[in-house]
Amino acid sequence: MKNYCVVGLTGQSGAGKTTVSRCFFENGFFVVNCDLVSREVTEKGSECNKELSLIFPECFDSELTLDRKKLGSCVFGDEDKLKTLNETIFPFIIKNINEKICDAVKEGNKFILLDAPTLFEAKMENSCDYIVSVIADENIRADRIEKRDNISKEEVLKRFSSQLSEDFFKENSDFIIENNGGIDSVVFQTISIINIIKEQFDVSQQSV
Repeated sequence: MKNYCVVGLTGQSGAGKTTVSRCFFENGFFVVNCDLVSREVTEKGSECNKELSLIFPECFDSELTLDRKKLGSCVFGDEDKLKTLNETIFPFIIKNINEKICDAVKEGNKFILLDAPTLFEAKMENSCDYIVSVIADENIRADRIEKRDNISKEEVLKRFSSQLSEDFFKENSDFIIENNGGIDSVVFQTISIINIIKEQFDVSQQSV
């Protein structure tokens, strides 16, 4: 029996995972932000960029610096290109994440959160003891992303077309957080889930 617990946090784009992730952090979880990991593995001149530049040369300059906005426009809405991108970048991301988890455990962390928007696409669900997904109505999510990323409604909907459905998250998660209301509701739902996870972890450790 391992002496630590990994929770995967994922869900729909614009659903409000950042608020949930912060709540986990404030309640004792070591957080691995997979968006930041993605940026780490695609830093200028990285091995990942070398591979990606062979597939998407139009998205790189001569120093192998990635133009993220151009890459996003290239793959969102194109299932084949998105699949190719994922197959190329995910092995680098997963290696980095596993190293961070090992380091966190060595430092004595018992509770680890993978803040991973593409948890299922990267096939990392089996590395998690629990999966928490955040969902919200499409119009609410679209408004949030338009304001956050300063992109058009058309670009937002194009992004949505490449993502998993609400039903998928409901069917493949241990816990669902609905974020159609205010922050107080999200925090209440999140803390309730955290308490359940910690209680179940403590019980499992006592039975060893």
